Amino acid sequence: MTDRKIIVQFTMLTFFIAYLLSGVLIALGQFGYSVHNWVHSLQQFAMNIPFTIYILSPAIASYIVLKQNNKIADFKEWLKTVFYVKNNISLYLFIVAGLAMYFLIHIAVSDRTGMVLPFYTFFLSLPGGLIIGGLEEAGWSYILQPRIYKKYGFILSSVIIGVIWFLWHIPLFFIPGTNHGEGLINFWMFAVQLLAFRFFYGAIYKISGKGRVFMCVLFHTMFNASSPIFGTMTMTWTGTIVANAVIVLVSIVTVVIYDKKSRRIV
Repeated sequence: MTDRKIIVQFTMLTFFIAYLLSGVLIALGQFGYSVHNWVHSLQQFAMNIPFTIYILSPAIASYIVLKQNNKIADFKEWLKTVFYVKNNISLYLFIVAGLAMYFLIHIAVSDRTGMVLPFYTFFLSLPGGLIIGGLEEAGWSYILQPRIYKKYGFILSSVIIGVIWFLWHIPLFFIPGTNHGEGLINFWMFAVQLLAFRFFYGAIYKISGKGRVFMCVLFHTMFNASSPIFGTMTMTWTGTIVANAVIVLVSIVTVVIYDKKSRRIV
């Protein structure tokens, strides 16, 4: 009952924060509001705060709900769990390989070469990728992943969380100035990507060990930092279907192999 309570509280609070703020931003768009990717003034910084809170809504809800249900003692414990970096080097190699595999397949299948931006921008984008993306996993992977997985197993839990994640992202297509702010262009390709990657996040969480979410945070951060370099030139239906199908397959195979090894050890 406690798990169900936490799931419901987290989901409701996350969507309340996200949809309330995004609704305001969409309405302000009629009066010239736009998200500023590069902030050049204090006014622009202030205007970006509501959008940042929307993006951080899963992390905010995660801390509040876990604290209210006595799952953590304080903010320090929450941070230590989210940023527990002492993981096996093989986990770091796994997420780097997954990232490289996704974009390389996308590029190869789409028959396109080159980069939209210089590669060094990846490193410059990491801090922003953590705030605008990575910290979402403090909610999706910290709260939902273990609790929904326990009840429904890997495949169904990945689909359920993927649908929730997709619904949370919808306002981004209507807020002026976001990467998705040109309406419903690429909407369904993005939906396929989200559902596929929930499988990969589930696999990362599974092989990382109980309660360790940092690898999911790191992968999300790295993916968001990489997307501007490769993403816009690789958005084709062929590339989307093939690359994401491979991601789902690799995720399922990884979890199956991990479970078999775990049973042998036990």
